[in-house]
Amino acid sequence: MQKIVGDRLRPEDKTDPFGVEEARVQLRSAYAIIEQDMQSRTWAICEAFTMADCAAAPALFYANKVEPFGDKYPAVRRYHDRLLRRPSVARVIEEAQPYFKLFPYNNG
Repeated sequence: MQKIVGDRLRPEDKTDPFGVEEARVQLRSAYAIIEQDMQSRTWAICEAFTMADCAAAPALFYANKVEPFGDKYPAVRRYHDRLLRRPSVARVIEEAQPYFKLFPYNNG
């Protein structure tokens, strides 16, 4: 994800479209792995919400802004939505709202 975000911050004549597409392919590959795993799980490790889910929440939140899940990864989307409904995650997202304007892929 960093390659994609970093490229957005570069001057227009210094971007790396090839590198960004490679990074997008890698991100979609990661989504495919998560998609397969989350088809039979509620949470990342077991049926209980754990620190693994806490770690996944911000990564998936921002990854979805950079390379949206779309309809191709429904289990990833459902997991992401479950994460956002957790009070602890929702609170972090709410508290971070003032800083979202600094993220170059901010779409609300």
